[in-house]
Amino acid sequence: MWTAYWTTGPGAGELRTEPAREPGPGEVLVRALRSGVSRGTELLVHRGDVPPAVAGLMRSPFQVGDLPGPVKYGYLSVGVVEAGPAELVGRRVFCLHPHQDRYVVPAAAVTVVPDDVPDDRAVLAGTVETAVNALWDAGPRLGDRVAVVGAGMVGSAVAALLRRFPLERLQLVDVDPSRAGLAAALGVELVAPETAAGDCDVVVHASASEAGLARGLELLGDEGELIEMSWFGTASPRVPLGADFHARRLTVRASQVGAVAAARRARRTTADRLALALRLLADPVFDALLTGRSPFADLPSAMGRLAEDRSALCHVVEY
Repeated sequence: MWTAYWTTGPGAGELRTEPAREPGPGEVLVRALRSGVSRGTELLVHRGDVPPAVAGLMRSPFQVGDLPGPVKYGYLSVGVVEAGPAELVGRRVFCLHPHQDRYVVPAAAVTVVPDDVPDDRAVLAGTVETAVNALWDAGPRLGDRVAVVGAGMVGSAVAALLRRFPLERLQLVDVDPSRAGLAAALGVELVAPETAAGDCDVVVHASASEAGLARGLELLGDEGELIEMSWFGTASPRVPLGADFHARRLTVRASQVGAVAAARRARRTTADRLALALRLLADPVFDALLTGRSPFADLPSAMGRLAEDRSALCHVVEY
């Protein structure tokens, strides 16, 4: 028997067993080593906050059941291949799979984890892939002034990548001063919204708050672009499109990982993008995004704690 985590209702989850099976042709059997829980989409699912109108769009690749639940949901799994094509057996792989101790998926659904990326850090591949896609959407240029609003898991991953760009200015903007340690570990400047520098060429918004979105637009220079990464669930934030929004010709662009950014879609596949994210995770700076851990057996109670802990970023589940 295999064991998987299921969201059974708003704020509730449990471990359930299911029959094991052997992989067929072109499939792999993966034994999980780690999985990750982010405070973004997974906790929206945990709280039952996914709007019915987009429940179909929010399906994870190997989801079982339908939102709001009961549903087996998740997308940050790292494991070792125990059976399947010879070139994959014994290799560590990343898969967009829910929290489960063993599972069978098509071989094409796993990506080999580079040897220089440890298990814990590898669970961030899905998040870093999202950040890569956002930067392909944003297209920052040499000497740009950039602000990332929201020092959560996704915003911090974006900032970690941007620190390698030849920018004139990079600021990570957050209302929580306790994020200063995280920013320092990432090697970026943390500023409060009211002291953030304006006249930005690009603002990446990832705070999932109406106030953060409004401040992000204020920070843009004329004809600047805001990349919206937040997922608001059932909320309908007001967007300040009055005042000088039109006169300054500002742009708000949605970025979502479900499709490769248009700027790279003709030359990159989703597999290329994920492989790139895993290579980027050789950088130990990403360890700053791992803020807790617990055994798989404790995941139902850990999800409840995470829903209340606003300081958490990525929680590592050990198998």
